[in-house]
Amino acid sequence: MVRILTERLILDELTPADAGDMFPYRADPEVCRFQSWEPMTTLEEVERFIAQINATEFNTPGTWFQIAIRHQETGQLLGDLATHFLADAPQQVELGFTISPQCQRQGYATEAVQGLLQYLFQDCEKHRVTASVDPRNQASLALLQKVGFQQEAHFRKSLWFKGEWVDDIIFAILRSEFHSPSKQKTL
Repeated sequence: MVRILTERLILDELTPADAGDMFPYRADPEVCRFQSWEPMTTLEEVERFIAQINATEFNTPGTWFQIAIRHQETGQLLGDLATHFLADAPQQVELGFTISPQCQRQGYATEAVQGLLQYLFQDCEKHRVTASVDPRNQASLALLQKVGFQQEAHFRKSLWFKGEWVDDIIFAILRSEFHSPSKQKTL
């Protein structure tokens, strides 16, 4: 079980009770505009998604795992982090992040990504973490750079994505490059 405490957040497993809070932002077309998943159209779809994720153990090669981002004081679900444990490179992880629109621009995504990186590098002893970003997603680009990711590639019109050819920028950070945030505990 994953449970990470940062200064303001708890990062842990999604539960069936989270479906009602997750549905509004996962159903928002603007939230998923730059993400590979489509908007979820029913609460039952979110419930199935959470059940499917929880059927997989964290850090299983070849799987995706979603981690809840919660406010430490209120327990409110603010968003979620995606972790893709690569089957052919188990010391590497791809990540993604989604924050509910009303919780954006408050530093929660930055804090959550830093907390997850610390856990992946220190507790899971991962070597490298990557992220794939559409260059039109300026907020995600800024976040990745802020936490220390380096741009490794810019593939022009390389992905057929939601009905159009789009660019793809690959970012990565190595364990040796990561600087831990303060005030974090793993439970």
